Amino acid sequence: MDEIPIPEYLVRTCAESADRAAWLGQLPATIRHLRQKWSLTLARPFEADASASWVAPCVQEDGSPAVLKIGLPHMEAHSEIDGLLFWNGNPTVSLLESDSGLNAMLLERCLPGTHLRTLPEDEQDQVVAEMLKRLWRRPTGPHPFRELGEMIAEWNRETSEELERWPEPELAKEGIAIRKELAANAPGAVTLATDLHAGNILRAEREPWLVIDPKPFLGDPAYDATQHLLNCKGRLERDPRGTIFRFAELLEIDYQRIRLWVFARLASESDGSNQALARKVEQA
Repeated sequence: MDEIPIPEYLVRTCAESADRAAWLGQLPATIRHLRQKWSLTLARPFEADASASWVAPCVQEDGSPAVLKIGLPHMEAHSEIDGLLFWNGNPTVSLLESDSGLNAMLLERCLPGTHLRTLPEDEQDQVVAEMLKRLWRRPTGPHPFRELGEMIAEWNRETSEELERWPEPELAKEGIAIRKELAANAPGAVTLATDLHAGNILRAEREPWLVIDPKPFLGDPAYDATQHLLNCKGRLERDPRGTIFRFAELLEIDYQRIRLWVFARLASESDGSNQALARKVEQA
């Protein structure tokens, strides 16, 4: 593959800033360098579900399948390589090679690679809960992971700067305050995936399901319930209490703490429908 195809979604994402545009400009050369360095035969990149990275299936020199991923540098995904090394394939995809300077990873390929989201949501709940409980560990000794509060502080700063965009600015301020408080008073800090939902869990051969695309931080396990729940908005709309309670039971995590995290995230979203849903969760 001499021509390096760049998916349109990545072009749009990188148009948002000069730094991202510069990264995109270097991307074809980076891909060629890694292709030679790791002796890869590349196929066309995946077009969906990778809004902040260039990801393509490939074949290694020995004929074994893999995936090349080159991540767009951004705050939330800064420690992905560290996380994959820490979890060491349990329950994530295995990291075969890496280049931290290029934010590049050669990953185990999940086959058949079907997303968990193809299953009904009640079945998704069980698998996501199992994956999260396996990911949650307390590092022993020095570790590379940032505190969850660092990400929350960045989000709160961005939200505060754009409050005029919010349909209900006062509700957004309440979400900011709750996010800050929850991040600061976690009952026990563990390694979090922070972005685990059914689109980031794939069918595999080594295990029935494996996690991809972790964005590790150290913090409150109740936070890690939010991304899956926010990807089940239809159920949250119909039955916020029942939806959150069922997932809390599967995770063996305090219901009220998860509810507060879900409320705070929705309240701090500029989309009016999210803020309306936050009002429902607030009453759950």
